[in-house]
Amino acid sequence: MFKDMLGNVRKQCPIVHNITNYVTVNDCANILLATGASPIMADDINEVEEITSICSALNINIGTLNSNTIDAMYTAGRKAKELSHPVVLDPVGAGASTLRTATAAGLLRELQPTVVRGNISEIKALASGASGTKGVDADTCDKITLENIDSAVEFAKDFAARNNTVVAITGAIDIVADRKKAYCIFNGNAMMSSVTGTGCQLSAMTAAYIAANKDNILEATAASVCAMGVCGEIAYARLTKDDGNSSYRNYIIDAVYRLDGETLERYAKYEIK
Repeated sequence: MFKDMLGNVRKQCPIVHNITNYVTVNDCANILLATGASPIMADDINEVEEITSICSALNINIGTLNSNTIDAMYTAGRKAKELSHPVVLDPVGAGASTLRTATAAGLLRELQPTVVRGNISEIKALASGASGTKGVDADTCDKITLENIDSAVEFAKDFAARNNTVVAITGAIDIVADRKKAYCIFNGNAMMSSVTGTGCQLSAMTAAYIAANKDNILEATAASVCAMGVCGEIAYARLTKDDGNSSYRNYIIDAVYRLDGETLERYAKYEIK
């Protein structure tokens, strides 16, 4: 199943419009190219409607907000919604400031994104309007473990149902859920947290997967999350004693570029709840 999701991305080469943060914009572009999609980065309000119109999906990332990009996010999102294009919302740092939390909540409410992808603290901030985020990272008290995974799954399903979306909560254990079904994903490597932007890359990649698999949003999102985790494992296996997080970043992109459907199917580790 997941191999078909990846295969559709490679065949269709969807164009993804990204309004993302300037810390990771280059990495998001490269991960989309490695996946087989085509990135466009545009955040000026005078062109975002036009750019969104020629793309297959929209990825909105609030990592480096300002008043200009906020307006552009709403404008592009409304156009994508009008055209029935899938939208990914990445609420980076929601809960860390009033501006971030209010912006993420407003985008969620008005745009009704197809997928919301964030860490557990960010998703809790969206659900409750408050959070214990550590900057843009998840608070350790929110960590999903084998001991609390059932309650985390119920939280994810409830969030998805309340917001009519698919939610991807990523961390040491990832949960991808709609209102009825959840994929608990166990791929990845702890070192991924030492590379700035792996979450941002995943959101961009997810936009490509759902653009190419519009009839299977939940499964396409789960396939994207598994693919990123598998590639994190493959990249880690390449590291030598002289390599650090910079090499690891590049190895992850290389692994995404070389990933095939059979490898994805073989190494994807998940349970359905």
